[in-house]
Amino acid sequence: MADRRLQVFHAVARHGSFTRAAEALFMTQPAVTFQIKQLEEQYNTRLFDRGHGRVTLTPAGDVVMAYAERILGLSDELESRVAELTDELSGVLHLGTSTTIAGYWLPCLLEGFKRRYPLVVPRVSVGNSHLIEGRIMDRTLDVGLIEIVTDQPTLDRFRAGQDELHLIVAPGHPLAGEKSVNAEQLASYPLLHREPGNGIRDLVDQFFADAGIPYDDLNVTAELGSLSSVKHLAAKGLGIAIASRAAISTEVEAGKLVCVPLDPPLFTPLEVILLKDKFRSRLVSTFADFVAEEIARLSSERY
Repeated sequence: MADRRLQVFHAVARHGSFTRAAEALFMTQPAVTFQIKQLEEQYNTRLFDRGHGRVTLTPAGDVVMAYAERILGLSDELESRVAELTDELSGVLHLGTSTTIAGYWLPCLLEGFKRRYPLVVPRVSVGNSHLIEGRIMDRTLDVGLIEIVTDQPTLDRFRAGQDELHLIVAPGHPLAGEKSVNAEQLASYPLLHREPGNGIRDLVDQFFADAGIPYDDLNVTAELGSLSSVKHLAAKGLGIAIASRAAISTEVEAGKLVCVPLDPPLFTPLEVILLKDKFRSRLVSTFADFVAEEIARLSSERY
């Protein structure tokens, strides 16, 4: 196990903030500050410059950072190599998923994986796609499942599948009887939008932009971090929304919502992301391969 102080130092350096590092590590900010102070006292030098709301590495901090990444990587590799001496996969899997994947794909994925590998302990973090991407990059997560096509050069990514996005409206809404709808038809209606950083929000914004409709011309009535809130408000007739087909199937079957395909069709990618230069244990590789196969199977069954 690597020195906890190095883990905290690495998180602060990656995030450029004591507060964000504390959130990522599920620690209090004073506890993070104490760990950094101890490390600076050990090396008898300042490791961070503090100012303008952000911390940056000093020259000494750059040296410690280079070694911290190597030490933390070797620590992960050591634990995995020892665990792999047994025939059965075991250990903690640090997994991050977007909110939609967590609510509508992850339960089935974890059920199947746990049945095969009961000794594995998934430790799941949920957030929007950009947040999960950042936590993979700062090494606090092993595997990420997101709904954006990342362009970060430090990440490996592969497509596990895709999910079609549909308009959702309340029964009786003027658009409920349409066979399909385009961006021009939707622009004037109150839009229940997702929060900034959400992968589906990015896709919806691009859907309108491709039709020549900028964000400022949309009639956004709310920006919501909860898909449950989006569906509830749409079902009550307080706006229209665009959501993944998997996420709305229960409400549509119950008659609470009506879904209408978009024209042109719009799909959200289901991506698996991993850090390129981080040691990849057999557990991580096995889970990533399993996710790709299982999402493809679930997609064929659901649709």
